[in-house]
Amino acid sequence: MIATIIPDMRNHYPVLLSEIISIITPQYGGTFIDCTFGQGGYTKEILKFKNTKVIGLDRDLESLKKAEEIQNEFQDRFLFKNIKFSELNNLKLKNENIKGVIFDLGYSYTQIKDHKKGLSFKTVGELNMKMGINDFSAKETINNLDEKELAQIFKYFGDEKDSSRIAHNIVEDRATREITTEELVRIIDSSKRKKNQKTHSATKVFQALRIFVNKEISELIYGLINATKVVKKDGIIAVVTFHSLEDKIVKYFFKSLSENKSISRYVPKSEEKVNLFKSLRKKPIVPSEKEIQENPPSRSAKLRYIIKQEDFYDFETDILEKFDHLIKIENFSDKLWRK
Repeated sequence: MIATIIPDMRNHYPVLLSEIISIITPQYGGTFIDCTFGQGGYTKEILKFKNTKVIGLDRDLESLKKAEEIQNEFQDRFLFKNIKFSELNNLKLKNENIKGVIFDLGYSYTQIKDHKKGLSFKTVGELNMKMGINDFSAKETINNLDEKELAQIFKYFGDEKDSSRIAHNIVEDRATREITTEELVRIIDSSKRKKNQKTHSATKVFQALRIFVNKEISELIYGLINATKVVKKDGIIAVVTFHSLEDKIVKYFFKSLSENKSISRYVPKSEEKVNLFKSLRKKPIVPSEKEIQENPPSRSAKLRYIIKQEDFYDFETDILEKFDHLIKIENFSDKLWRK
């Protein structure tokens, strides 16, 4: 869930950049948290405005080189932390005027093409998919989880219709050999009842494995919860998603906090409930035709944002209960990292 998908290694295309800048209004100053620093596209644009400061977060240590370049140019206004964005509430932010928190949940071209990460079905060799600060890999997942667990991962994280057949064939094949990237692609392709001419057969399974290995469901949920805690009154939380599962989580969380929910610590239960956030639009912002032409992978991007209406830290949310079934699937990993 890190950095924007880009079509060319020589160029960086932070998706919906002008829309993000228009929403968070850095021209008025303040501190912004770029939760998915990646190649620094959003960060560099924000730092063009005086009186701004950016705290960049990324679990992928490969982002450090770009971070150091920006640090050298903006020594007093940029700080980089190699942490998961779910941990942003552990940052020392007491004296910071957090005006905006930005999440871009895509993967960069450089990450997809990095054979060591093994994110792509075009990769040759060992399955990996670790984005940094991980407990287990896709190799351990495929070669150790049982058939039912694998099927649920493919179904719920990848919306794969042939999840059970694929899982069954993986378990059969791994009895005689270790499953590599190429072997997994072959199994998936041979398991598909109907093939989509526009989409590679392995796309959904590989998406599901990336989500599972990097625990992207709980990572996103806790990232949203902790962003809500640290952003100040009138501050913005903006999220760019790239697939329907991410968007469903963000949409539910934003909608629930934009409706009548009480602030448990600060608002007595006898008083009228208040909206914690204000949502200015129901539908997400999507890339223009011009942006899609320049950067085709941006076509699946959706941007949602909300504005914090009150200063509070603790608050009530049922987001964990709402998506508990997905978190339980993530927890299949417990048997992997304990090995």
